[in-house]
Amino acid sequence: MNLRQVEAFRAVMRTGQMTLAADLMAVTQPAISRLIADLERATGLDLFERKGNQIRPTRAATELMEEVERAFVGLDRIVSRAREIGRHSAGTLRIAAMPALGNGLLPRFLARFLRDKPGLNLSLDTLPSAMVIEAVAVGRADLGYADEPLDRSGFIIEAYPAAALAALPQSHPLARKTVIEPGDLAGERVINLDPGTLFSMRVELALAGVPRLAALETRLSYTALTLVAEGAGIALVDPASASEFAGRDIAFRPFGVFIDAGFQMIRSANRVRLDVAERFAMEFDAYLKERLGKAL
Repeated sequence: MNLRQVEAFRAVMRTGQMTLAADLMAVTQPAISRLIADLERATGLDLFERKGNQIRPTRAATELMEEVERAFVGLDRIVSRAREIGRHSAGTLRIAAMPALGNGLLPRFLARFLRDKPGLNLSLDTLPSAMVIEAVAVGRADLGYADEPLDRSGFIIEAYPAAALAALPQSHPLARKTVIEPGDLAGERVINLDPGTLFSMRVELALAGVPRLAALETRLSYTALTLVAEGAGIALVDPASASEFAGRDIAFRPFGVFIDAGFQMIRSANRVRLDVAERFAMEFDAYLKERLGKAL
């Protein structure tokens, strides 16, 4: 038994006809018939019932096809990976980013970055921060943007600390204040962003002892800010997300207690540096400072 025979069998099973299978494999119909006959001799199985020009797979063929498909899934993965490696050598940049950046500022910058690079293959995965770190660690991403603290060896890290902002409905009485203090949120509904994360814990620590209304929780800052715009509550958010909601019936004010809402750019110290990744990191740094100004 050889791979060509198995390919012919798969083509017949998928098309249901010898003629179509021959077209799919770019060979003649007699060649397909010979390959199937050789496979039947090699396996000792009757794979098809033949009635004139019609064929019908036997039970043995159906069971064999299940195993063949599993094998070809693995083969397809190998082919896909080979193509990815080929693209990478020709110019590929893979980025993984936490949602606060991956759902707003980052794709906005990517559109600008790609304008003069028609040959660059680029991928952006928006992932939880812990998964961003792992993507960089195992080589699935060349650059990562995450808000998790990182003390593992093997990484090059650039920190972007930033103070969280208070986001209030434009019509809220507190919007008249220039700075929002923790005590100002007493009796308010504060939207808890991404419960269980380090940022959420920092917020809870800053608001310890401040009585608030029943909790309203959501994982994404985009969702939290939409709720704020609709008057559902007040949120403490990162400046990157805030910049995406400028002019949308939300008042953003400095918060009286520093809560770090920044992030880290990470890359592997054990992999060859890509020129395109270096350029991306440098230009995105400038873009962030242009968009966020003194927030960073």
